[in-house]
Amino acid sequence: MKHIFKYTLLTAVCALAAASTACSDDDTDAKKDQGATPVIKYARPCDINVADSLITSASLGQQVAFVGDNLGDVQQVWFNDMKALLSPNLVTSHTIIVNIPNSIPGEVTGRARFITSTGIEVEYPFDVTVPAPRVEKMDCEYAHAGEVVKINGAYFADDPNVPLTVSIGGVPAEIRSIAQDELEVVVPEGATEGPVVVTSIYGEGQSGFNYMDTNGMLFDFDGLTGLGTAQSWHARPVREDEMSISGNYMVIGAPDKTLSAAADWDDANYSFEYWAGSWNTPTDYPARVGDRLYEVADFTDFNTKALKFELYIPASNAWQAGAMQVFFAPIDLVSFGNAGTDIYGNTVAGCNNNFFKSKDEGGAGLARYLWTPWTASEAYHTGGKWITVTMPIKDFIYDWDGTGASRMLTDVTDFASLDMYIWAGGVTGVECSPLLYIDNIRVVPN
Repeated sequence: MKHIFKYTLLTAVCALAAASTACSDDDTDAKKDQGATPVIKYARPCDINVADSLITSASLGQQVAFVGDNLGDVQQVWFNDMKALLSPNLVTSHTIIVNIPNSIPGEVTGRARFITSTGIEVEYPFDVTVPAPRVEKMDCEYAHAGEVVKINGAYFADDPNVPLTVSIGGVPAEIRSIAQDELEVVVPEGATEGPVVVTSIYGEGQSGFNYMDTNGMLFDFDGLTGLGTAQSWHARPVREDEMSISGNYMVIGAPDKTLSAAADWDDANYSFEYWAGSWNTPTDYPARVGDRLYEVADFTDFNTKALKFELYIPASNAWQAGAMQVFFAPIDLVSFGNAGTDIYGNTVAGCNNNFFKSKDEGGAGLARYLWTPWTASEAYHTGGKWITVTMPIKDFIYDWDGTGASRMLTDVTDFASLDMYIWAGGVTGVECSPLLYIDNIRVVPN
C-alpha cells in the first residue's frame, strides 16, 4: 500500500508541477541533505497517462521525475553536456522534476549528472533521444531555383558519419549553413510542387506545407481559380513583369499616394476586396467569378489553418503606418451586388462599407488579423526579395482598432468573402507611400 501511495503522489506532483506556486519546505530539505550523497533510484515520465512506468531514456524537452534519497541539496542537473534549468520548487529530498534541455548535445555520455551545493556529484545512466528533424517554415515557399532560402524548425543535426540532407519538391538541395533550428539552402533546379524533407541521423522530417503550394488556392491572379480583383468597388491593378514571383501579382498602394501616420481610411488605394456574389436578382455566385470562398478552398477545421500569401515590399516604398487588416466575411455582412436574397433564399447584404466597422459604429465588430511588422523607428520592406506571410486563422480575433472583436469566426459559411486593408489598427506610425505586391493567396493547414 505504501508503494502505491508513493507512485500516485508522484503522478500528482508531476501533473501539477508546472502550475505550482505554493510555498514548500525546499530550504529545509536542502539544509537537511547538505553534505549527503544523492541517491537516484529510478526515473519516471511526468505524463500522467504513463507516469506508472519506469524509464531509462527520454526525448529532448520532455519533463522527467527522478526519485531517490538525499536530493534536496541538488543544485545542478546535466544531461550529457547540456545543463538543465532547475527550479528549486521542484526539488525535494526524494524527487527532482526537471525538463531535459531542448538542444542537441555536443557530447553524448548517456548519463545524467546531479551536483550538490558542496560539489558532491553523482551520475545516473540515462539516455536522451533526439527527435527526427521538424520542418516548420520556409521564408519564401515560391522562391525560384538558384535562390537561397531559410528553413526554420528544430533538431537539424548534422553528423559527420550521417550528414544532414534536404530536398525541396523532390529534388536534393545544396545546404549552405546548418544550425539546430535554421538551415540555409539553395532551391534546386527542377523542384516541383511538394514538401521540404530534412533527413538526419535521427530520422526524416517533412514540412506540412508544400513548395510552390497550390493547395487551398484562392487568388493566384493567373487563372487557377479564375477569381480576380474586380469583385468590389475597387479593382486592384494586376501585373506581370520582372518583379513577378509566379506570373501575375496584385498591387496595393500607389507610388504617388500617401498613407497618413494614423493610416486614415483610403480604400481606393490601400485595400483589396473580394465580395462573393453578382448583380443578378436574386443574387447568384457565378463560377470562377463570384464564388463563395468556402466553395473554392476547404475551410473545415479552420482554426487549424492559416491564410498565406507571398509578399514583396520595395525599400523605395517601405511601410510604416497602419495595420494590414485581413478579414473574412459571410454574405449577410457583405456581398457583391444589391442587398436582398440569393438563389438559395439566404439574406445578402450587398455592397457596403459598414460591415468592417465596430459594433458601436453600426458594423459587426468582425474578427480580423492585424499585422504591423514595421516599428515606430523603422519602416518595413522585404529586403529585395519575396517572402511568405502566414496568418493563423485562430489569431483572427481583433476589431479594426486593435480591441477585441465582437463577432468571431464560428462557421465555414463565415468564409465567403475576403478583405485586406492597410488602415488604423490602434497604432500610429509615420507618413509613407507603401507598395505591397501580393501573390498566391491561399488557405492551408497551419
